[in-house]
Amino acid sequence: MRVAIVHYWLVSMRGGEKVVEALCDLYPDADIFTLVYDPSRVSEKIRSHTVKTSFLQRIPGAVRNYQSLLPLMPFALESFDLSGYDLILSSESGPAKGIIPQPHTPHICYCHSPMRYIWDHYQTYLSTAGRLQRIAMPFMAPMLRSWDVNTSTRVDRFVANSHHVAARIRKYYRRPATVLYPPVNVADFAPSREIGDFYLCAGQIVPYKRLDIAVAAFTKMGRNLVVIGEGKGIAELKRQAGPTVQFLGRVAFSELKDKLARCRALIFPGEEDFGIVPVEAMASGRPVIAFGSGGALETVVPGRTGILFDEQSVEALIDAVLEFEATERSFSPQAIRTHAGWFSEERFKSGMRQIIDEELQNERSHRAVTADAVTRFDLASSIPPTPIRPRKSARPPIAI
Repeated sequence: MRVAIVHYWLVSMRGGEKVVEALCDLYPDADIFTLVYDPSRVSEKIRSHTVKTSFLQRIPGAVRNYQSLLPLMPFALESFDLSGYDLILSSESGPAKGIIPQPHTPHICYCHSPMRYIWDHYQTYLSTAGRLQRIAMPFMAPMLRSWDVNTSTRVDRFVANSHHVAARIRKYYRRPATVLYPPVNVADFAPSREIGDFYLCAGQIVPYKRLDIAVAAFTKMGRNLVVIGEGKGIAELKRQAGPTVQFLGRVAFSELKDKLARCRALIFPGEEDFGIVPVEAMASGRPVIAFGSGGALETVVPGRTGILFDEQSVEALIDAVLEFEATERSFSPQAIRTHAGWFSEERFKSGMRQIIDEELQNERSHRAVTADAVTRFDLASSIPPTPIRPRKSARPPIAI
């Protein structure tokens, strides 16, 4: 069976790329299709596969500035030739599901999120975009939304990475989705016997993650906060930060693991569709203080694995930190780590195999029904038709 894995872009190793790695484990001979590709920034597991890029790859600077090419992405995706494949698995957070599958090729879309920048986070992205993007997006966004909804019909089955995303798929695409949590390699993380006197924020620095709240809260409290990650907003955060906030930028995986295992708690003030970093912190035995919305509602158990706060504000986060510190000794690192096991790679792969088997069986059944209907039609058409004799009129013909 020839399998194609379609991923929006391969320019870093984040949660979406971890899903691609797990799909590669399921299908070691699969080909990967992506809009743009930087081999130096992905894993050896992905590089070992045949990776086919779109015409965007040939545009100078596309690998670095791929997001500015959003209007061209529908054309690039529809240019992929997937006619020789028996199964298509798309990993969707950008427009990856917009490929054109063959009529009898099952297309399963693992959806990390409908495109945030044209749906529910549109105003947030617009407010932080450059001048040209702010001018162009109001004209392009309606067409992109129409294309995004139309291409949802090319998917045979949606799989969502959380109930939060399943609700958004139902809202924007009017399609049901099976919920299957993404793979987290919990075995890579372990608790530490030594806990430091600092809290931690980790991940890409973008506006919707609301690291500004964390920086302001810990500056005001005078508590130590370590920030790991990089992004366009880091310069502004550094200007706002007090002396107790430390920025490490991008770090090696070994250092990230060390900080996750030794922090007092992970601070997670943004709304994520799922949020892999909180699960990695819990796999390290550390509690999570998170904004109570999105994926955090499905991964963090209040009072057992962390604290949830109800408002994205400095005051609400400060109150949550003080609540945590009052009950800090009640959190069990082993119990927290055990909870993280629910989001393991093994559970993801097992669930994905079941979904794929179901869709392949559905396609086989559909083909069998179609073949049977064709056979019945052929048999019926081979019987000579009974001659139709004209009926005798009960009235005499009318003379003209």
